[in-house]
Amino acid sequence: MARRTKKVREKGKLKLSSYFKNIDSGARVAVVDERGVRMNFPARLRGMSGKVTAARGRFMEVEIKDGNKLKTFVIHPVHLKVLG
Repeated sequence: MARRTKKVREKGKLKLSSYFKNIDSGARVAVVDERGVRMNFPARLRGMSGKVTAARGRFMEVEIKDGNKLKTFVIHPVHLKVLG
């Protein structure tokens, strides 16, 4: 069963630097869900990695390969972790 809340040591105020972080277009990112902010993407995307194609307001468009298809998702930067 999926975890619905944060662990005890993770609870508290969200870091504003993670909420307002800037991610460049073309960067490789991993989808890591932040439990303190509402998620509007499918749960199966957790742990997947993709490429940022563009910014849409405060959100990012991320291309993720789902099976053999390339799909575009609009995800808030707080749920994205930049990979080296």
